[in-house]
Amino acid sequence: MTFVVTENCIRCKYTDCVDVCPTDCFHEGPNFLVINPESCIDCSLCVAECPADAIFDEKDLPEDQRHFIELNAELSQIWPVIDATSTPMPDAEEWVDRPDKMQYLER
Repeated sequence: MTFVVTENCIRCKYTDCVDVCPTDCFHEGPNFLVINPESCIDCSLCVAECPADAIFDEKDLPEDQRHFIELNAELSQIWPVIDATSTPMPDAEEWVDRPDKMQYLER
């Protein structure tokens, strides 16, 4: 099992989760973060730190978010590792908890 970043991170990109990760398994894209399933050690430290509640244990993923398992695996092979906190997206507060954000994911 691994942890998975889901849709609620899109256009928010809070990085509080990055600071607590002991294995630097987060990767950063233009407006989204992903977790590399090969690096994740299932410690769960990131879950409580995410202000957008966008990180789930793979086994607890809502059914409509299951495609993010594959997306995290795919994009973590392309995007660079992020190992320090950075500023969230400028309008993150306006986007957090908005539904149907998949169309805004920038690769």
